[in-house]
Formats: sequence, structure tokens, C-alpha cells
Amino acid sequence: MNAPLPFRWTGEVMEPLRSFAKRCDAEFTVGEVYNLEAIEQRSAKSHAHFFASVTEAWQNLPENLVEQFETSEHLRRWCLIRAGYAEHRNIVAASKAEAQRIAVFVKPMDSYAVVTVRDSVVTVYTAESQSMKAMGKQRFQDSKTAVLELLAAMIGTDPVELGRAAA
Repeated sequence: MNAPLPFRWTGEVMEPLRSFAKRCDAEFTVGEVYNLEAIEQRSAKSHAHFFASVTEAWQNLPENLVEQFETSEHLRRWCLIRAGYAEHRNIVAASKAEAQRIAVFVKPMDSYAVVTVRDSVVTVYTAESQSMKAMGKQRFQDSKTAVLELLAAMIGTDPVELGRAAA
């Protein structure tokens, strides 16, 4: 099945929007029962505000952090990882030395990834996507709050002030 289809509640039935009728005919069988799940759309304004806030924080990083984050995108993904909005993979090496070599090899494959080595285990962390499709309204809001709190602490302000500065 493809991306979610928009439906309108008529008061009696869920009716697909007219422009999606052909796709519904192709994807659904008359008489079959399908589960319908409501997906709350998140605000494009909130999404834009979040990215503006990240850029504002990046532009105001203390000198000791400037070189660590090449772009605001690097900073955003690092914060997502730090706040727990990430996936991780472990690579178990035969020795600590081999783990170090693997980490050096793996890091350039994704400049946004955080790669750590502990004993003989390499862990590669990648941030979750915050795209409208990948992250629903509540999870986005939770990740936004966590990242803005982390960013505000990094630049010595509070999330409300950071948000005002970005607006």
C-alpha cells in the first residue's frame, strides 16, 4: 500500500476525496474490511519554527562548539541523537584496535552519524527523520521540545527565548 489516502467523514461514511478515487479502486477490494487510522497532520508553521530555532541556535553557538557542528543540520541531527530520537547499530570487533579501525572507516559513510567505540564495540547512531511522512504530530512535538531544550542549554538561554529569537 502507498502513502495514506485522505478521506472525508460525511456523517455516515468515510469517503475518499474525489481526486483519489482511481487510487482507491486500484488499492481496495469492494466488500473487504480495512482498518482506518486517523493520522493527525502537524503544523507546517511549527515545523518551520523548529528549523528556524535550530538555525538560530547554530548561529549562536559558543566558540568551543562551533567547529563541532559544520552546519545547522549537523547540529539538529546530533541533538536528536542526544535526546534519544535515533536508531543505533552495534558492530562487535575482535579487539579494541579493530573497533577503532572500523569506527574510522564507518564515520565518513554518514557525516551526520555519531560513531562511538567502547571496548571492542562500535556503535553508530543515526537521527530519526523528522519529515512530515516519517514523524507524526505528537512524536515531532516531543522531539522538538527535547531538541530545543538541549539547544537552549548549549547556548545559555531558555527554549522560550530561543523560539522568540527564531520568530
